[in-house]
Amino acid sequence: MMEAIINAESKTPREVNREIKSLAPNHDRIIVRNPNAMHYLGAGLTEDVELIIDGSAGYFAATMIHGPRVTIKGNAGWFPADNMTEGEVIIEGSAGDGAGQGIYGGTVVVRRDAGSRTGEIMKNGTIIIGGNSSFMTGRLMMGGRIVVLGDLAEDAGESIIRGKIYVRGEIKSLGKNAKVEGITPEEEDELRELLSGYGFDLEDDDYRAFRKIVPRSKRPFYGEESEEG
Repeated sequence: MMEAIINAESKTPREVNREIKSLAPNHDRIIVRNPNAMHYLGAGLTEDVELIIDGSAGYFAATMIHGPRVTIKGNAGWFPADNMTEGEVIIEGSAGDGAGQGIYGGTVVVRRDAGSRTGEIMKNGTIIIGGNSSFMTGRLMMGGRIVVLGDLAEDAGESIIRGKIYVRGEIKSLGKNAKVEGITPEEEDELRELLSGYGFDLEDDDYRAFRKIVPRSKRPFYGEESEEG
């Protein structure tokens, strides 16, 4: 395996990303040391490469990537994996607001907690939150799936259009056009395969505890007549 190490200390995000992109075509793995919560790390990366950020990342980590497998060893700031089209982003700690915002595909894993608006306007793909997710999780969600092992805060599934939000814990409140249903045995099997594949060790009772938030209507109407029909 061809491996390269970048020391991000005393470098700008532009310099680090330029170095990542120059190394990616000829290396299997790139490790960024001393990231110091730098913003935009890995932005726009399109090579089939493993990128390891050895520490915490700032805003928009791995934004607009297509293909790479990114691991952030610490926490991530706002909007990690924003608008990703393909690939994998694993955050070993917690994430700020907007994790997986607008993704078109791929998988985002936050092993601890996430801030507000997780998966906002996502079109497809999968987001897994190992802890709790804050308010308006899945806001304006257009497809894909979000899996939350902990609790959901206020207005979960706000204005959801398509897609599913699976939650094992409590739901503080639902947003407009959202409703709660039980999961099918097939969905339970899918969750078991997905979560065990990412190292989440759950019991059978945990899987049976999952519920899902789905759209109440495929064509929601908001206004004075929204309760009619």
